[in-house]
Amino acid sequence: MSSPEDRPRSVIPINPIPVEEDGVMVSLYQAQQKIHPRSVQGVFARWRWLMVVITQLVFYGLPWLEWGQRQAVLFDLGARRFYIFGLVLYPQDFIYLTALLVISALSLFLFTAVAGRLWCGFACPQTVYTEIFIWIERQFEGDRSARMRLDDAPWNLNKVGRKTGKQLAWIVFSLWTGFSFVGYFTPIRELSASVLSLGFGPWEIFWILFYSFATYGNAGFMREQVCKYMCPYARFQSAMFDKDTLIVTYDEARGEPRGPRSKKADPKALGLGSCVDCTLCVQVCPTGIDIRKGLQYECIGCGACVDVCDNVMDKVGYDRGLIKFSTQNAMDQGWSWAQTVRRIFRPRVLIYTAVLWSIIIGVGVSLWLREPFKVDIVRDRATMARIVSGGKIENVYRLQIMNAAEETLSFHLQVEGLPGLLLASESAVQVNATESRWVSVQLQVPYDAAPSGSHPIQFHIEARKPFASTDAPNVGHLREKTVFLIPR
Repeated sequence: MSSPEDRPRSVIPINPIPVEEDGVMVSLYQAQQKIHPRSVQGVFARWRWLMVVITQLVFYGLPWLEWGQRQAVLFDLGARRFYIFGLVLYPQDFIYLTALLVISALSLFLFTAVAGRLWCGFACPQTVYTEIFIWIERQFEGDRSARMRLDDAPWNLNKVGRKTGKQLAWIVFSLWTGFSFVGYFTPIRELSASVLSLGFGPWEIFWILFYSFATYGNAGFMREQVCKYMCPYARFQSAMFDKDTLIVTYDEARGEPRGPRSKKADPKALGLGSCVDCTLCVQVCPTGIDIRKGLQYECIGCGACVDVCDNVMDKVGYDRGLIKFSTQNAMDQGWSWAQTVRRIFRPRVLIYTAVLWSIIIGVGVSLWLREPFKVDIVRDRATMARIVSGGKIENVYRLQIMNAAEETLSFHLQVEGLPGLLLASESAVQVNATESRWVSVQLQVPYDAAPSGSHPIQFHIEARKPFASTDAPNVGHLREKTVFLIPR
């Protein structure tokens, strides 16, 4: 059984404020007691730490990977190019960012409909960094009981040393996190050299400090307050839940009435349920709720209470599963785990899955078929149409050719759409790897080739490797529409 100091602390109200001399004393606010989650071992604890390791290896390691002669993942805002391994994206590829956001939203809907707040409990950055910060805190201050005693103890050399060491470790980790974040937007090797020489610019300083402060504040101090009061997901999650959603549940029929007892005692003879009222499920909860009161919006579905309750059941010799992941229908109707899983694949989930995979496949095919270059055509507004030597009518265009390939390409231009239409400027343009170039193009037609007005024409742009013969297979081919103006 737990000692008195291990039991959850009650919320202490602030002194009430008198409204009138003979009026009622009203307390408008309550002091929020700091939550000290107890460490726990179990299946879900191992899964949480596995997700911590995976997400942080990706976040901290990805900027250091190289792809060819450049950083593998780099969002170069200054050059307006975004490198993602073999892909080079331009602002014109914004549709892919939209698709990514749609995929993320649908994935969240799907996971929530199936198993509640899986994202919150295992992969959300707030959860991940809070786990890391609490682990650092344990190294300096000990587990829950030791931390509570240290907080209540008077200030002395031991307390100052432990608190200072913890804060310094938090700050160093936060600064490293901010540095890694900025490394996605400024080449991280250049950023490292700038930091070592103290030569980095004001924007780099600002964003490193800003992201470091956000990490330090959210994971070090605000913690569960972000999940309970700031995150909008906690508020609208109920719209995605139904009675067949897997959630953390307390088996009230089996656990009540709760109460302490000897390990050798027969709970039926004492008129007690399986819950020994140890409150460990409350002590390990990162948001400080009591799951025995039913599902609450503060529950992030991390499964810590499941792990600790199973450990207690093992010690007292009872069956596991007093607290478990289950559904409301399964609890009400006494379904087996197999029946519960079969019901998970209901029409709502199947529709979410079908739509999600359709979008993923569509985006994948689009990226696979995507040409390695883009062309934007802009009419020269200074010269709409003019008559040149030989009695021909000329229109001037400006082409922006963006080479998204990792090699230099030669672009060959052709036009069609009007009788006698010809290209009066250079027909081949070379653009270096992952660069863009503006090219001025003049098109001419005979004076009587078409009546006055606007006539549709097409540019054909073929990309070839430099010095390739004209009959060599092209790397890509685009058709871009525009108009040719013939004056009255």
